Amino acid sequence: MFDYLFFDLDGTLTDPALGITNSYKYALNYFGIEIPSYEKLCSFIGPPLVETFKNQFGFSDEKVIEGVKKYREYFAQKGLLENAVYPGIPELLQGLKEAGKKLVVATSKPEEYSVRIIEHFGLSKYFENVCGSNMDETRSKKDEVIAYALERNHISDKSKILMIGDRKHDILGAKKVGLKSCGVLFGYGSREEHEEAGADFNAENLEELKSICLQ
Repeated sequence: MFDYLFFDLDGTLTDPALGITNSYKYALNYFGIEIPSYEKLCSFIGPPLVETFKNQFGFSDEKVIEGVKKYREYFAQKGLLENAVYPGIPELLQGLKEAGKKLVVATSKPEEYSVRIIEHFGLSKYFENVCGSNMDETRSKKDEVIAYALERNHISDKSKILMIGDRKHDILGAKKVGLKSCGVLFGYGSREEHEEAGADFNAENLEELKSICLQ
């Protein structure tokens, strides 16, 4: 059923909580803003930075640019690798590749950072390519990243693709472009969040995810 599998990065392939929460703390400290709870900071994993700074902290467009700059000041130096691959992910990717599936990373994280993360953790051998946003925050919405991944991989038959991610942005982005989607429940989203967004599948664990991918 699915020839191509598009994987989100944060909360799907890796657990980036430490690096992302520390990067937000660094940026918010710069602005003298009270640091939210760790749980609240973890809820920012997934959405584009611009969206979070605007919606959660009421930043103006000008302040957002500064906020993103400060966030990345920490992230590029330390936060990038304050990250860990979820147990079993390399084995899952290996099995899917051996089954003839073509794997692509489709993430709202800047492509430059995403490539470094995938290479650092030895995952690049499983993927056709890594598709992410631009450093200037363009192409950061999930549907834009997915559309870019389609173009870059020269895919015309959308029915052959499954988008896999842990947040509603992955599901909504896939729906907007016309792809089927699967929410994973070992990341930072919930079953309710996925179903509300219109996910076609939900995977509780890697075994369930593999079964869905091999349909």
